Amino acid sequence: MRTKAAASAALLSLALTACGADIAPAGDAGAPSGAAAHYPVTVDNCGTRTTYQRKPARAVSNDIGITELLFSLGVADRMAGYVMPDDKGGVDEVAWKDGYRRTPWLSKQRITKELVLEAGADLVFAGWHYGFSEADGFTPKALAGLGIDSYVLSESCRSGSGPERGVMSPLDALYTDLANLGEIFDVRDRADRLIADFRAQIAAVPQPERRPRVFLYDSGEDKPYTAGRFAAPQEIITRAGGENVTGDVADSWTTVGWESVVRRDPEVILINDYGDTDAGAKRSFLKSFPPLAGVSAIKNDRIFVLDYADLVESPRNPAAITALAAYLRGAAAG
Repeated sequence: MRTKAAASAALLSLALTACGADIAPAGDAGAPSGAAAHYPVTVDNCGTRTTYQRKPARAVSNDIGITELLFSLGVADRMAGYVMPDDKGGVDEVAWKDGYRRTPWLSKQRITKELVLEAGADLVFAGWHYGFSEADGFTPKALAGLGIDSYVLSESCRSGSGPERGVMSPLDALYTDLANLGEIFDVRDRADRLIADFRAQIAAVPQPERRPRVFLYDSGEDKPYTAGRFAAPQEIITRAGGENVTGDVADSWTTVGWESVVRRDPEVILINDYGDTDAGAKRSFLKSFPPLAGVSAIKNDRIFVLDYADLVESPRNPAAITALAAYLRGAAAG
């Protein structure tokens, strides 16, 4: 089963606060008017005050959720292209299909300095483990040395000096990025409408009397790759009426041991569908893996599938919550 998230542009109005964005002073009476007066703009991005001198004209995004955040804001005309593997699901039916049609697909491989220079990028939107990498030398600092601005996905913010990620709840990360990008691209009104619409969609999801225990399975056989407290599935599961069995792990996407999964006895397994191993193959592995044979989700065949783009920070998150909630209500009742 797959969800097809649609970000409506309902004319809802909500004053957004505490999202970390503010506009630098416009200056005196002789300052330029209109769009030019909006800049420079400063936002708080992963704890760093970052200033943008002008509206991006040739932004490059990395990965599907990040790309769709820009498409949802209607700034495809300000993009030089996007980088994305072709294993993240179809995009022909998504709400932002026109953005994909209008925007160059620069590469199906990893994003690099050479690629963004060739594209003439003036801003790169990526994240740690979503393109930015010290090992590859592709970092916001390296891009600044080339005269290219960057913006870091808030879901991927580092929580300290180590590799752990996550400094805010996942939905706060989504709202923060929409608000910040709204300022950076001077489309804050549209960003506020999206945030208000997403909040309303999520608030309308009924909560069950009993919360089924849910395990997010991304990949891995020796050890499973899953979602901790700061990855998007934490709030997707919670707001859908479930309990993430690895929600006590203070990290974003991370690896745990099978022993801990078995001990917590998930009642539902949520599969992240992407990659060379599709959801059917992942389901077959889980159902045939001996250590899981006694787990409630396997015994009762309660396995639900969402696309990768539903389960990383993206404008598909509210619809993913709605879809999973409907499944969990059945699981809780049964």
